[in-house]
Amino acid sequence: MALPLKQQYLLGFAIVVAVLAAIKPFVHPAEEGSDMVEQVTPLTSSFSLLNSKKHHRILSVPNYKAAFPDSQSVQIVAANKWGVKPVKNREDAEARKKELVYVGESPYYHVDKLNSSIPYLVPRAALLLQDIGQAFYDSLYMKGVPLNQLIVTSVLRTKEDVARLQRHNGNATDNSCHLYGTTFDICYNRYHALDQEVRNDTLKWVLSEVLRDIRKQDRAFIKYEVKQGCFHMTVR
Repeated sequence: MALPLKQQYLLGFAIVVAVLAAIKPFVHPAEEGSDMVEQVTPLTSSFSLLNSKKHHRILSVPNYKAAFPDSQSVQIVAANKWGVKPVKNREDAEARKKELVYVGESPYYHVDKLNSSIPYLVPRAALLLQDIGQAFYDSLYMKGVPLNQLIVTSVLRTKEDVARLQRHNGNATDNSCHLYGTTFDICYNRYHALDQEVRNDTLKWVLSEVLRDIRKQDRAFIKYEVKQGCFHMTVR
């Protein structure tokens, strides 16, 4: 009998954590004090035999606002195309589980404590989020940076959530893309360390490279949010 979706996520998370624990003895912590240059993690000689090439450089993007300019007017079109009918409240969301995927647990990202949203997305958006998290891991590894998880700060919002947010958040619109289950926010100033903490700026540079590639592949519309400290994105 197939496991429930939430248990599948938990099992996948446990497997990845076990793998990370197994390879940890082969990798030394990255040295501090490096700026926007190659982030090199010294490796043991045995591990170097498997990967003798130099780590890739961290380049970031020239300008965050220019690289991620997709506004609400652009994202809402995609939300209407790929999303569910706007969710009224949490009870309504619970009744939509045939249309939505649970994203509260994953080895590829960490979901923050959610006060104004619930951890569900349409399958297309859930796959995008997973692919971003996996690409972020791959990029950190190739650049010699200790593994850190992305932090998801907002997912599916109900109409009741949006109404509450509008009392203190000017960016919360009546027709929020978050209502459709197509949209999520990933913060760029906090990360969830799996091995050791890394400077937020370094991780932000790596994340921006990953998201630039995702956007170039026409997989998402992305907005760099300054006040909210996040990348706000909608699946395409």
